[in-house]
Amino acid sequence: MNDAFSVPRKPLYTRTDLPDVPWLDARPGEFPFVRGIHATMYTQRPWTIRQYAGYADASATNLAYRRAIEQGARGLSVAFDLPTHRGYDSDDELIADDVGMAGVAIDSVEDMKRLFEGIALDEVSVSMTMSGAVLPVLAAFIVAAEESGVDAARLRGTIQNDILKEFMARNTWIFAPEPSMRIATDVVQHVLAHLPHFNAISVSGYHLQEAGADGVLELALTLANAREYVCRLVDAGADVDRVCAQMSFFFAVGRDFFGEIAKLRAARVLWADLARSLGARSTRAMQLRMHCQTAGSSLHAQHAHNNIVRTTLEALAAVLGGTQSLHTNAWDEALSLPGEAAATVARDTQRILQHEMGLCDTVDPLGGAYMVEALTARTIEAVKAMLGEIDAQGGVIGAIRSGWAQSQLHRAATRTQARIDAGEQVIVGVSRDHEAPPPESDWLDVDGRVVRAVQVDRLRQLRANRDAARTRAALDAITHCARSGTGNLLAMTIEAMRARATVGECTAALERVWPRWHMALETGAQVYATARGGDAAWSAARHAVANWTAMQGRPPRMALAKLGQDGHDRGVRVVAAGLADAGFDVRMGPLFATPQEAAAWACGCEPDVIGVSTLAGAHGTLVPKLADALRAHRCRAPLVLGGIVPEAHREALLACGVAKIFGPDTSLERIVVDVLRVLSEATLSAPCR
Repeated sequence: MNDAFSVPRKPLYTRTDLPDVPWLDARPGEFPFVRGIHATMYTQRPWTIRQYAGYADASATNLAYRRAIEQGARGLSVAFDLPTHRGYDSDDELIADDVGMAGVAIDSVEDMKRLFEGIALDEVSVSMTMSGAVLPVLAAFIVAAEESGVDAARLRGTIQNDILKEFMARNTWIFAPEPSMRIATDVVQHVLAHLPHFNAISVSGYHLQEAGADGVLELALTLANAREYVCRLVDAGADVDRVCAQMSFFFAVGRDFFGEIAKLRAARVLWADLARSLGARSTRAMQLRMHCQTAGSSLHAQHAHNNIVRTTLEALAAVLGGTQSLHTNAWDEALSLPGEAAATVARDTQRILQHEMGLCDTVDPLGGAYMVEALTARTIEAVKAMLGEIDAQGGVIGAIRSGWAQSQLHRAATRTQARIDAGEQVIVGVSRDHEAPPPESDWLDVDGRVVRAVQVDRLRQLRANRDAARTRAALDAITHCARSGTGNLLAMTIEAMRARATVGECTAALERVWPRWHMALETGAQVYATARGGDAAWSAARHAVANWTAMQGRPPRMALAKLGQDGHDRGVRVVAAGLADAGFDVRMGPLFATPQEAAAWACGCEPDVIGVSTLAGAHGTLVPKLADALRAHRCRAPLVLGGIVPEAHREALLACGVAKIFGPDTSLERIVVDVLRVLSEATLSAPCR
């Protein structure tokens, strides 16, 4: 058995492995829908090719969307920049360096109109990955559609609106869990009443797998989140059949080929049973509809063209598992934001699967396969057991508040990293001994300063031309709705966006009642070390730290920081856990710090070395500002950087004062040894005082 898999594997499966599987004679489209929710899938209609994209500026993204539609995409998925996710306007100085990075900047209805100009919103399905600032973003979409002549009742698509997973994994939350749940349920209630063809929630397991979850944990947490949403809405008077019918799901499909197929099949069975137990009676309510995306965490910077093969096989697993729509990642995403050529290959991968491989000729071709059916059954058993553990935490809200859910994800990610570093989990082309030079890619290099300048000017014009009194009254109505607990927040926000309020202003109206929430980062002690055991390379790294500690009379102290709105914390938490297990004294800073805030915090730790984790593309401006702020504090600790840093950016970062840059495939023992080397080579290695 490979312990990277969440369900044990056997070398051979036979009919004897299926004595307790009740659905073997079930047909596609029949309860419990293990073989798919449609009797004819994909023989009459293939899955939807839905590429996730956002290119800094709304107009540039609009052109990319039009090209995608011309090349076969039938659905669009919007990637927003991090300030938009976190409810900030582009002219807010706090988030200046993140504008347009890792997605499109949307501040107003006018931006949303530019985003979809010339696209028939009553014909193309639009998915928006948005949870934190869901109110103003969805409101802007509805108003933009109406002003282009498309009534809200004709809109098709999905709003993610899954705030619970943000507290576990992605961290694009704004408010605390309880007010966030009020927002999520108000969105669903309004969509149920006014957007009959729109999915009000897309419950996301994808980000849970990206944060470290195996298939069982991903499914259990996703279904626990879905159950919480349904129960809240039903308690508020919503019809359970309508709620479940307008709920969709979003899963990652990673490198565990057969396990992922079984996971998607198990998800349908588990949801059918769960929806029925919650009172659902209609067939549609019990049918789990899903979008899948190939796993970003399976992409590697070394020999990065191998990512094309990884993505293709993950896409094949999604199709054999019965997804309704699919996004395939670009091969160069471990190097930078994806380039146009790489994105085209990703999209064409799906077209090849649809048109050249015969995958749409037969419904559920793996139905009845001994291994797949056995894995599906065992996955269902394991997920039910995990749901019991979540219930023991007081439900999913209790599991979030106690940190149990976050801890499970972090521990799983740390164990995975340990297996990769030890060579137990083989990644072809990735070596712990050396890094291959990155391949050439036409990667997208975004100048966020230009994007922000344009957005700032657009905001200035918007505010100058609107009816200020009408806007203020609409924003006050949002505040009153939040404070009083009466009325619907999305309905109020739609009126505010009609009055040309901005995303940041709508968020600020809620902040008068609900302050922004903060959450500390934590790591698990000895998780990494236990997984590495007596591995020689790891033992040598720990010995090197012990020697440094003996010479200095104390362990080396490292302050690890995240800068800007980059809330992706898997990497920094795993690195912190590994370094701590190696013998470092590790301190982790808060999320969403400005360079000045991070510098003040880091210097207060009196570190020997300062590390920054970057995954969202804003390192080109944030890291130099941090270096300047550290010099202003007279902090002499060397600065190291880890994450996704394009080769073309490295020279400038090294010139600004970064001592070492670690790529995403660097093993933890390599990081340990190189950080100690940085300390020994530093001209003045004394901690800042």
